[in-house]
Amino acid sequence: MNQAPVSCIPNSKMSKAKKVLDEARSTGNPELDLMEKGISSFEEMPGLLNMANITRLTLSHNKIVDVPPGLANLVNLEILTLFNNYIEELPVSLSSMPKLRILNLGMNRLNALPRGFGAFPVLEVLDLTYNNLNEESFPANFFILETLRALYLGDNDFEFIPPEIGQLKNLQILVLRDNDLIELPKEIGDLTRLRELHIQGNRLTVLPPEIGQLDLVGNKSVLKMDYNPWVAPIADQLQVGISHVIDYIRSETYRYLFSRHVSVRGPPPPKYIDKTNKLSRNRRNL
Repeated sequence: MNQAPVSCIPNSKMSKAKKVLDEARSTGNPELDLMEKGISSFEEMPGLLNMANITRLTLSHNKIVDVPPGLANLVNLEILTLFNNYIEELPVSLSSMPKLRILNLGMNRLNALPRGFGAFPVLEVLDLTYNNLNEESFPANFFILETLRALYLGDNDFEFIPPEIGQLKNLQILVLRDNDLIELPKEIGDLTRLRELHIQGNRLTVLPPEIGQLDLVGNKSVLKMDYNPWVAPIADQLQVGISHVIDYIRSETYRYLFSRHVSVRGPPPPKYIDKTNKLSRNRRNL
């Protein structure tokens, strides 16, 4: 007589997730909170990928490594939070989700984004903070995300940002803090709706004059640029205040300094943060 296969998933894990799923099914609740349930696999959430009514799914602070392509079956999902897991790759199907507006993939182990990732039809907020991404990680169509309002790329490994960033015409928040940025593209000046720019903790010495075209000194605007090896004139203005920095980079004096700096550019400043022990590189062994 054949025996039923024995599940290798601990009952405690399965029961925690199953309880939440069963309750959501019985009440018709479209919002699932599975945060901190010790989940390491979608197999521990039986039937989840068939719950097409779900609009919000929170799976943060778990131990998930793989995201199945079938997640795209949740066609009504608007908010997906996978913050603080062990995810190394994403399925191509993810960007086909028709209603996804907010996607949080912060604190994972991503080295690249899948091809076609820019195809999200309505994505507004994308959080990729604290991964292992760099300028080679973007697929070719990434910058056609015209609906994107907020892009969080802090705590990654970028030395450059592609000039195509200027295509994200609706971007209002751009976070690039704590990378290895050596320079910013002048195309950031094309982001006319940008109201928050976070570039602190990089290796920047100058800013492209085109940034002076942006409104980054209004009452609702934010520009954070500390902890960079700025050239002396920018460092001096920063001591007085951000508005003085913007006024200065809008000046003809600065344009001359910038063009001269570019023409005689030497080696970039050294990296001052050792990221070899970064959790996103090592957590598989925990």
